[in-house]
Amino acid sequence: MIKDKVVVITGASSGIGAATAIQLASQGAKVVLAARRADKLKRLVERIERLGGQAVYQVTDVVSPTDNQRLIEFAKATYGRVDVLFFNAGLMPNSPLSALKTDEWNRMVDVNLKGVLNGIAASLPTFKAQKVGQIITTSSVAGLKAYPGGAVYGATKWAVRDLMEVLRMEAAQETSNIRTTTIYPAAIKSELLETITDQDVAKGTADLYDHYQIAPERVANLVAFVIDQPADTTVSELTVGPTNQPW
Repeated sequence: MIKDKVVVITGASSGIGAATAIQLASQGAKVVLAARRADKLKRLVERIERLGGQAVYQVTDVVSPTDNQRLIEFAKATYGRVDVLFFNAGLMPNSPLSALKTDEWNRMVDVNLKGVLNGIAASLPTFKAQKVGQIITTSSVAGLKAYPGGAVYGATKWAVRDLMEVLRMEAAQETSNIRTTTIYPAAIKSELLETITDQDVAKGTADLYDHYQIAPERVANLVAFVIDQPADTTVSELTVGPTNQPW
């Protein structure tokens, strides 16, 4: 059941995160929205409340372990508990390795991988104490397939794939009842493309997305699906993308 579950969403100010917040709130979840842009978070909370849902927000940089800790404590202080974490914050400034955009490489590692690790570190004590919890991450088809220009982005997403599978295994061994799901989206409409600074890669990716992309609500539907599964059932991996996208 989704109703009354407390769901924390990072990267919640736009795209998949915002669509998921609206979807879950419409089904009775209490959503805690986290991102860096306070103005967008505030407007999203107001929209959810106008639709009759429950939502709060906290400005959060997932790169900061302290911000992650504060986010979990804020959710618990507001709603009394945390049931689900959806780690959705991410960057995709793709470029050829030979371009040596090392600042962008490091930023992707910080947000896409360390951001998930920080969230796990902040939430595991609570979930283990509760003896129940759920962690969902947005990976990418780049976490399943390699492609030119996507080496570092893909590396972070492959890492998240392994991280989540080991978390699933360890949670089962420790009988902590923590469910895990990794979602691998293909071309989904979002702000990811806005982070690409390499002109050639930006144009090629924009052309691809213009042709194939589908709405972020399609991913939100999957998040709702996995949360709604019985407590004894984990859907560990899901790939989602446009019907007409061939890879």
